[in-house]
Amino acid sequence: MISPIRNFHSWSIFFFFTLIISCSDRTEPSVPSEINDQELSLQKVIFSLKANKKPEMMLAEKFNLEKYLQNKLQRKVEVILSSDSSVVIESFRNGTVDLAFSSHTDAVRNIEQNTGSILLSSSNKGNSHYQSVWLCLEEKNFHSIKDLRNRPVSFSSRSSTSGFLIPALDLAKKGFIGPSKSLTDFFSLVIYGNGYVSAVEKVLSGEVDAAAVSDYVFKEDNKFLTDTQKSKLKIFQEQGPVPNHVISARISLSNNDKKILRQALLDMNEENPKLCDQIFNGKLIIVDNNEHIQLTLDALEVQKTLMP
Repeated sequence: MISPIRNFHSWSIFFFFTLIISCSDRTEPSVPSEINDQELSLQKVIFSLKANKKPEMMLAEKFNLEKYLQNKLQRKVEVILSSDSSVVIESFRNGTVDLAFSSHTDAVRNIEQNTGSILLSSSNKGNSHYQSVWLCLEEKNFHSIKDLRNRPVSFSSRSSTSGFLIPALDLAKKGFIGPSKSLTDFFSLVIYGNGYVSAVEKVLSGEVDAAAVSDYVFKEDNKFLTDTQKSKLKIFQEQGPVPNHVISARISLSNNDKKILRQALLDMNEENPKLCDQIFNGKLIIVDNNEHIQLTLDALEVQKTLMP
């Protein structure tokens, strides 16, 4: 089993060096001015994927997505794997990343800071939302979140919508945390992972009693957990809905480039549905951005009132 701490540092170091290489090789539009609106003005596209699965799986997805988009766009494409949402925000701001697939919380923060906009949403079995769940070991006698009082837990990451924001909102609505009550007033220990797998591994190792993750981590195929791991776990509470992960584009991209990139990604639904499902957990769809972000905005507002 990969150590969650070692896994976190590995992703951080990997992303740091790949970003440096990407920046040094970054060439802004140099395509002749007479080019038609069916071609990208970018000579190279840099796409950030959130590193929330097993490293070997993420590296395979990186290679396959690069190959697909390079053939589709007839441009050089580099996919980088990010475990730090703040780095993506800054990369959007300075123009060194063009697209990012991330949690809805990360995407809304990009919107709030005027560094990015939502291009497409993933669609889990035709739905634009899914559920957040609490997982524990099969033998634990937990029935709801109140059973976790004075117990250690792990959240997927500080920027995870299903693995932190929505569970925290649920705790606040039930009065367990608030302006005068922090997470550590309710739980005995709070640990933040660098993705779903790292949070669940802490449950399996016995370091914590429960982990907050997305429902599809446990309910669907083995993108995140093996059958052996799942056999040791159970869901004891769900909360939501949670807006699906989204693909964002940096705000400084031209409207024409956004249109071309959006269509290339939508074409993946039919041209390579297996890859689309592996990376984006389902088909990609166009959503009403104002409606789609409201739930996350409301949850972020509540989070601002909570005691640190």
